[in-house]
Amino acid sequence: MSETNVNIAINGAAGRMGRQLLSAVAERPGTVITAAVDAPGQACIGVDTSVLSGGEPTGVNTSDNVSSVLSAFDTIIDFTAPKVTLALLKSLRGSNKRIVIGTTGFNASQLDEISSAAQELPIVFAANYSIGVTVALSLLEQAAKALGDDYDVEISEAHHHHKVDAPSGTALAMGNAVADALSRDLAQCAVYGREGITGARDPKTIGFATVRAGDIIGEHTVLFAGNGERLEVTHKATDRMTFARGAVRAAHWLSSQSAGLYDMTHVLGIADDKPG
Repeated sequence: MSETNVNIAINGAAGRMGRQLLSAVAERPGTVITAAVDAPGQACIGVDTSVLSGGEPTGVNTSDNVSSVLSAFDTIIDFTAPKVTLALLKSLRGSNKRIVIGTTGFNASQLDEISSAAQELPIVFAANYSIGVTVALSLLEQAAKALGDDYDVEISEAHHHHKVDAPSGTALAMGNAVADALSRDLAQCAVYGREGITGARDPKTIGFATVRAGDIIGEHTVLFAGNGERLEVTHKATDRMTFARGAVRAAHWLSSQSAGLYDMTHVLGIADDKPG
């Protein structure tokens, strides 16, 4: 095995993203699957990960207990659910491991737990691991600063009917990027859907609209609407491997980082701040 290899584990290996992540690790030079974990009772437990990915046999069987495979990996990638992710973080404390978190739907106190864990663990945490979305967030900040309060901001997003949280983590990240650029607090100015007699639009609000249908992988549009013109920034994902490849890239980058809370702007080298 090359000394440059990063040994990677996948948590939630049997999920939609877990299977994609197994394939993404296999195709990236310098990364290798050395562990996989899923919930007890899953059919994949004790089975070679190739059964999940459809690739070549790896000699790595899926475990139902991350503690039993801690010595096998350097970095673990987690796209699961908030409670599962937080339980994983507790298991990793004191282990000198690294984690890439792609789970969304955390509440404020859960986000605080992630920030606390980052004081001793290197963590990449992003709402979306697409390279294009990361660039779009930077563009949105620039557009919001230039357009200012004279333009209404509305954010629409669409995902497949299996997605359980709304708005999406990516939509919220976009909202935060715009709100921060406009010196607003998204928690105070966000409007999540409208119904009935709502009155005239408050110009300081940021609206969100959500669609859940079919097999849509992910579509996001931020609309800046002024008098006489509109500017739209849109990102459409057509292949879930886009997110998986970005997460694996983040895992490879994280292998040389110290404890801290990073996002994809740090991974791509376009961050304008220090990690939190």
